[in-house]
Amino acid sequence: MTSNPHGPQPIMQAGTSLGRAPAAMILTHGRGGSAEDILGLGAAIAPAGFALLAPEAAGNTWYPYSFLAPRVQNEPFLSSALARVQAAMNLAMEAGIPPERIAFCGFSQGACLATEFVGRHPRRYAGLIALTGGLIGPLDEPITLTGNLEGTPILMSSGDPDPHVPWVRVQESANLLNGIGGIVTTRRYAGRPHTVLQAEIREAKELLATTLVVDQA
Repeated sequence: MTSNPHGPQPIMQAGTSLGRAPAAMILTHGRGGSAEDILGLGAAIAPAGFALLAPEAAGNTWYPYSFLAPRVQNEPFLSSALARVQAAMNLAMEAGIPPERIAFCGFSQGACLATEFVGRHPRRYAGLIALTGGLIGPLDEPITLTGNLEGTPILMSSGDPDPHVPWVRVQESANLLNGIGGIVTTRRYAGRPHTVLQAEIREAKELLATTLVVDQA
């Protein structure tokens, strides 16, 4: 098995071209999804002018087991997945977009991946939108985050109960991200199926619209 299973996979782009965009959103798809799928969600959320970047997972899955499994069971896929998120961020930065103008958005497994990346690489970002996800690791093992998100706005929303993501991990993740300087909003939708609601899309749009002004000139 290769140590970097996602390495050869493409990073798809949509929206405004990187050379012209003043801001970017990195989108991570869920298990069984695709970069193309999540780019459609990004187009519904991102303000005009954003570049949209979506890495593709090998076999449409970022890691084989639940995000609550022991981390070692999901290696080397998890480390490779986090490296692809970093590669997408590097593309944006190489085009002149600073981290404070880069947002992250993911659904389900992709929301877990985006949350994990932001939590483990804290700095000021344009935002984190975690739609049904949380930090990665077993429920019975403590998670420690260090660093400073410097006021990064974060939306964490999920159904409760959800078949894959327990609300207790969503809330725990929100508390941990808040503890390192994130400005976290949580939304719990009782009985919501494993999907993305229009209400969540509206909140995500509002988060970016109020924290990032994109020059339309």
